[in-house]
Amino acid sequence: MAKFDVKRLILAATLSATAALALVTFNARPAAAQAAECESGCGEPNPSPSPTYSPSPYPSPTPTPSPSPSPYPSPSPYPSSSPTPTGADSSGNSIGGLAGQRFNQMITNRVLGTVLLGVNEQVNCSDCISAFGSAGSFSAGIHGRKELTNNLSLLAGIAYTQYNEGGYKITSAPIGAFALRYDFTDWGSSRPFFDVGTILTPWEKARYTRSYNTSLGPVSVTSSTNASNYAVYGRAGWMSRVSPRDEVAASIEVWQLWQRVSGYTDSAVAFNPFDASIATGTDRTSLVKIGGQWTHLFGSNIETNINGGWVQSFASRSGIVATVTGQGMVVPTMGNQGWFEYGGRLGFRVQKGWIVDLFANGTLGPQPVGNTIHGGVGLRINY
Repeated sequence: MAKFDVKRLILAATLSATAALALVTFNARPAAAQAAECESGCGEPNPSPSPTYSPSPYPSPTPTPSPSPSPYPSPSPYPSSSPTPTGADSSGNSIGGLAGQRFNQMITNRVLGTVLLGVNEQVNCSDCISAFGSAGSFSAGIHGRKELTNNLSLLAGIAYTQYNEGGYKITSAPIGAFALRYDFTDWGSSRPFFDVGTILTPWEKARYTRSYNTSLGPVSVTSSTNASNYAVYGRAGWMSRVSPRDEVAASIEVWQLWQRVSGYTDSAVAFNPFDASIATGTDRTSLVKIGGQWTHLFGSNIETNINGGWVQSFASRSGIVATVTGQGMVVPTMGNQGWFEYGGRLGFRVQKGWIVDLFANGTLGPQPVGNTIHGGVGLRINY
């Protein structure tokens, strides 16, 4: 009986140990799985101490492969070329300024030429010759009149001039002028008269300046070329000797003016992105002038003359045909314009037949004619 119990005890212990081992194995496998799952997804700290990694203050560079060149390289933040300027429209508009300069040139040339035709002198007087010089626009020359018959007189003169106004300058410009005057002297002290004549400037040096604005700053270009001016006119008037010391006259004049300018391109300057080329062309305009004058003798030694009139242009046309970079062909237009012309003379009779004259002529009006004055001194000899 005791023996039987020992066997049963040994068998029971064996079964108990086997069951305990199985239980431990069964519990260990889910715990290990849970620990593995927790380490990967739960972020719970590991209760067992682990060594802390301290990075080196000078980490060794990790070699990286060289990048392959891109077929479309990225633009540099610092471009090597300057930005493209704008301002082609302003450059094109500057051609209109050139047309204004050339119109002023025609009018100024005509005003200087009328001095050679005795614009500051009385309608009827004895033969004379005058040498003169003027400033404002430099001019020096001679002019006079010669009675061909009792009714017909020749008025003529020649001068060397240079002048500038509103952006242009004219140099080396000889001016010649002559006219025929028919005065109906046999009609008495109050009578009609007629003039026909011409003013010629066959050659002159010209410099024109055009200015325009761009996004990078203003541009001013002065270019040189050659020009010539021609004018013809007719005049009809009525004069009256109201007293032995006074002569008054009123008249109407019709003029036709031409101006030929040789072609040129902009001269070289440091910055001129919208340059221009000007073709050879002829400017022209027609004028009508209604005016009058008064000549008076103070005492026996002082002569005075004042004259003036209103001038109206019509049928004006600019001869400019310009090719402008960024704009193409530009042809400016010139409208009709009116202005006032004036003149005067103060003469001192230093001795019989010898007279020293101070004179002035000019214009009053809007641009491009503007306000101008040309004055000078002359020595006139009557014979």
